[in-house]
This record gives sequence, structure tokens and C-alpha cells, in this order.
Amino acid sequence: MALKVELKPGERILIGDSVITNGDQRTRFLVDGTAPILREKDIMTAEQANTPAKRIYLSVQLMYISGDPVRHHQVYFNLMRDILQAAPSAGKYIATINNQILTGDLYKALKSARKLIDYEQELLQHATGGPGVRSSGTSDRKST
Repeated sequence: MALKVELKPGERILIGDSVITNGDQRTRFLVDGTAPILREKDIMTAEQANTPAKRIYLSVQLMYISGDPVRHHQVYFNLMRDILQAAPSAGKYIATINNQILTGDLYKALKSARKLIDYEQELLQHATGGPGVRSSGTSDRKST
């Protein structure tokens, strides 16, 4: 089954080794094949990978777009060990990503790595007493 892609004007997309930039009109097309596909909004650059979870996302992204994903495994597994030492509660996210990598479902692993980034952000907000968290650790949000 072909993947239907719709691009906004000027939006870029990575298909295989090629970056495609849309023109000045909304475009819809079908992609039939097995090349890795990433929308511009889902691409993490090395400069953006400034937290442990974002570095994990970047390493999974490199596995996904690479012709040889195994080449990136060592970096990923080193990063994974580091994040588990710092935040053992991230284990369920890491386990999911690991299973998806080991079964070759790298696109799903990438989506799971995005959830790890969200979880990391929650941890950082709690650690710094960010919005929605009182210093006692209780939430100041109303329950519904």
C-alpha cells in the first residue's frame, strides 16, 4: 500500500537519500516503496540533540535513514545506558525502543523515541519546579 503524503508550501521531506522541497502550492503524492521517509518537522539535527533523550532520537533517526543501521547501534546502546543510569524510570520507554530496533521497526522506534523526549521534558519540569508543579511535588492543576 502506498503512503499518501501531503506537503505544505515550502515544506521539505526526506525520502531515502534525497531531500525534496515543495514549491509554493500544497502538494499531495503517493510514495510506493520501502525508502525511509521523514517530514521536516520529524528531523532532528545534531545541534538540536542537546539532551540525552534527543541524542537517542538522533541515533535512532540515523539508524532509520542509514543503509546500515547496525553501524549506529553502539552509539545508541551507550546513550541508552547513560539515560537509564540517570533516570531509571525511563526504562519502559527504552525497552519499547529496544524491542522495535531489534525487530527492525525503526520508524516505530523513532516514534517511541519522541515519547521518551516528552517524558524527559516532564522529568525536567518536575525537577525544576516548572509549570504545574509545586515545590512539595503536588500538582497545582485542577483534577477533572
